[in-house]
Amino acid sequence: MTTQKLFVYGTLRKHESNHFVLKGSHCIAEQAWVYGELYDTGLGYPSMKASFDQKVYGELYEVHLDHFTELDELEDYIPGRKDNLYDRVEQTIHTDTGDVNALVYISNRNDLLAEPILHGDWKLYRLMKDKPEKTYYFAYGSCMDDERLRLANVDQHFKTVMGGGVLKGYSMQYLFSREDGGRADIVEDGGVTEGILYELPYEAVEYLFHREGFYGEWYRPAFVNVQVGEDLYTDVLTFHVYNKKGELPPPDHYALEILRGARGRVSEQYYKNLEKQLEKLGVKINLDA
Repeated sequence: MTTQKLFVYGTLRKHESNHFVLKGSHCIAEQAWVYGELYDTGLGYPSMKASFDQKVYGELYEVHLDHFTELDELEDYIPGRKDNLYDRVEQTIHTDTGDVNALVYISNRNDLLAEPILHGDWKLYRLMKDKPEKTYYFAYGSCMDDERLRLANVDQHFKTVMGGGVLKGYSMQYLFSREDGGRADIVEDGGVTEGILYELPYEAVEYLFHREGFYGEWYRPAFVNVQVGEDLYTDVLTFHVYNKKGELPPPDHYALEILRGARGRVSEQYYKNLEKQLEKLGVKINLDA
């Protein structure tokens, strides 16, 4: 069957109101982005216009051509018409595993560009605007350990642990470069990452934004599906490095936090893999010493 790649950034994303239109379409990448500017239309959905210096985050799909009839109707787009609500154009889409060309619906109509979405992510924008009483958060790095949480006097916000979580489709690597070594990151490459699923108040979300360097563009908030036992949690907050570098060995104190936080809370095999990964990078930590 003939297909075409499509980048979506609003109500067509997973768990959003119009995602059903993409039923049967293969998701190539959940952590995809394109150059553009995102706006809240005030009508319950966002709009994007072209830009060369800002980023819009979304998902990349392989869509059968037959589905574009319904998609074009949803976006009020007719090929060749001058007064379309949205135009359908081809742009370069960036993913963890490389760049591809795909279609995306954009608009330059001023009536759709009501309020700028500063961080380029429709899901994040609504999280920050709504400030929900409870948010699920998946920790796969040093936030599995509570020592720095206690020092920051926020450990009381991290008491509700849903359990050890499994994030499918991602591998954990040390790709965020600091002066003393690497820090943990997730890469959407088809692997599996385990960690801890917390239920947090919004106050703790703000703490994480600062801890993870969100406002300094170190890590960006991302939304993923996490399995805990038989239960699937959707649109779970986690963090994804903006500018990934080559993998670097983490400093001993950071590796210690990861192993200490993971021990007894992730699967035995995954814990062994964490140890092997560190040993391969030249880091040897013995919690029993």
